[in-house]
Amino acid sequence: MSVHVTLREVVDSDLPDFFRHMSDPESNRIAAFTCEDPTDRAYFDAHWARIRASDAVIRTVLADDVVVGHASVYGPPEEREVTYFIDRAHWGRGVATAALRALIELVPQRPLHARAAADNAGSIRVLQKCGFTVTGTDRGYAHARGAETDEVLLTLAG
Repeated sequence: MSVHVTLREVVDSDLPDFFRHMSDPESNRIAAFTCEDPTDRAYFDAHWARIRASDAVIRTVLADDVVVGHASVYGPPEEREVTYFIDRAHWGRGVATAALRALIELVPQRPLHARAAADNAGSIRVLQKCGFTVTGTDRGYAHARGAETDEVLLTLAG
């Protein structure tokens, strides 16, 4: 079954969907490196107000015209990093890969960096399909797991 994935500018009406996606406990456990309390709506709203006012490139991910997540590139030019969050109901359908490919076409600067929990095989696979290569490892505190967690560092070179 083929899914048509597109990106568009974020609009206010996307935020309740993002909040629902990002409040899912299983999605957070797998992502690992999330905010301290993903169910804190005030924190969520303040965070999104900050990033929407920044120079980050943020896009809503649509699958067959339904809001299924978001993807962005943020950070200083020499440290630009990609991130994405896709509703768990749409995992395994190629949505994240298609969204990330579209995002990196929008942002020509290289290198781009990414991080993923070392045991998040799905996210690492998505990044590698989009041309990122593993360039290192790190370890940090993952709020969603309440523990130090290994990370894989990836880079999309120019």
